[in-house]
Amino acid sequence: MTERFKVKPRRRSFLPRTGHFNILYNQDFILLLQSRINMTVSYSLEVANARFGGFSKLLFRWKGSIYRLLYKELLVFCGIYLFFSVFYRFLLSPTQQDLFERIALYCDQFTNSNFIPVTFVLGFYVSLAFNRWWGQYTSFPLPDNLMMVVSGNVHGADERGRLLRRTLMRYANLSSVLILRSISTRVHKRFPTLEHIVEAGFMTTHELKTFESLHSDFNKYWMPLTWFSNLASRAREEGRVRDDIALRLLMDELNNYRAKCSLLFHYDWISIPLVYTQVVTLAVYSFFGFCVIGRQFLNPDKGYKGQNLDMYVPVFTLLQFFFYAGWLKVGELIINPFGEDDDDFETNQLIDRNIQVSMLAVDDMYQNLAPIVKDKHWKQRYFSIPYTLSTAAETLKPAFKGSTFDMRMSAEDLEIHQPAERPVKKQYLSVNGSQGEGLDDLLQRGKGMSLPSLLEISSYPNEKEHGNISPEENTSATNNQEQEMTLIQVPVENIKGKSPD
Repeated sequence: MTERFKVKPRRRSFLPRTGHFNILYNQDFILLLQSRINMTVSYSLEVANARFGGFSKLLFRWKGSIYRLLYKELLVFCGIYLFFSVFYRFLLSPTQQDLFERIALYCDQFTNSNFIPVTFVLGFYVSLAFNRWWGQYTSFPLPDNLMMVVSGNVHGADERGRLLRRTLMRYANLSSVLILRSISTRVHKRFPTLEHIVEAGFMTTHELKTFESLHSDFNKYWMPLTWFSNLASRAREEGRVRDDIALRLLMDELNNYRAKCSLLFHYDWISIPLVYTQVVTLAVYSFFGFCVIGRQFLNPDKGYKGQNLDMYVPVFTLLQFFFYAGWLKVGELIINPFGEDDDDFETNQLIDRNIQVSMLAVDDMYQNLAPIVKDKHWKQRYFSIPYTLSTAAETLKPAFKGSTFDMRMSAEDLEIHQPAERPVKKQYLSVNGSQGEGLDDLLQRGKGMSLPSLLEISSYPNEKEHGNISPEENTSATNNQEQEMTLIQVPVENIKGKSPD
């Protein structure tokens, strides 16, 4: 192979060297980085299908496992337990052994969960920490919505339009870098100073001077978003943003992006109350502090209750330690996911993804459309999408149309039933005393309203519509008609007798 075909190492700017940030990438260095870096452990593909022993395969993993997280504490507990066991069996006199056994029986009383509610305290604490952990992930500022709005509403295929769109998205990504640098140890190690951010291309030298010239006692992650707002207003004045509705849409998405940055800052600022963390830690440590002595196997010849067998190794106590202490470690792991644990958020990779995707969306993909052509099924009114051989069996499954679509119905369920209507006696208002005067006032105010609608309390079908009417019902209907005529005549006469005002 000739000299010109040899692969030369590539240089990237990251580490300080004579005022610049250069690093030498080669294969050995990449392998060294891969051995030291902690990445989120994903096993979604392995549990995609539920099968026999599906989760059991995950028990043999080391990276991101509970064994890696807990083995040091487990070794310490086993060492202390072994020390007291050897001390009791071989170093104490018979009298001292009797005293130790009394102390062990006394301590064993407090290993009951009724005295130290470890399960309740740990369960509530881990549940609270998990909700906080998931809330922090959903609060991560992703520029996807913002870049879509910028790409669709900041127009111009010339250099000025391209500059506006790229600058707007660079400001948005700069704000997320500043807030993540404040809360994530990984990002802070990547960008230990603002000069590193300038070298990475998120900020220019002039913008750095402007950023540092504004004095504030608080975090200034919001400054690039203010630049975004001002630049969007200038783009509206230049006509790059066509109308105020488009500008409003830009501002709304910007505020949503800023709200997530602010929420991450407050998550880092306001932690779970320290007293609660202390209570949980003390509960677990004190519980197993009593177990170290209380769960010792005593001499079975002395006939102590529950001490009939000397097994030397407290198997169930070790399992209990594994579960409870592991539960506490889970809370410790997820209480702050912006560290460098195995399952912490990969913030640096998210930063790389966000800047690359946002620039592609507003620059390379701006007005970059494929030719609009007729689709493959243009002339077919009914068509089906092909399957592969491994998925062809799914075509035999009927489409889901609702849980009651295939419900079996009996003949009684299908028969239509129409209940017979019964005539109901009408009730009318009397016109005696003050009620008559009230009716008179009602008729004066209710001009244009029919009198039967004012007089009837409830409306029912007319009795004349029914063929079979008993003599008692006919007499009642006649009395009701006479009473109705009386009710109608009285207010009408009163109205005629009154003189106009």
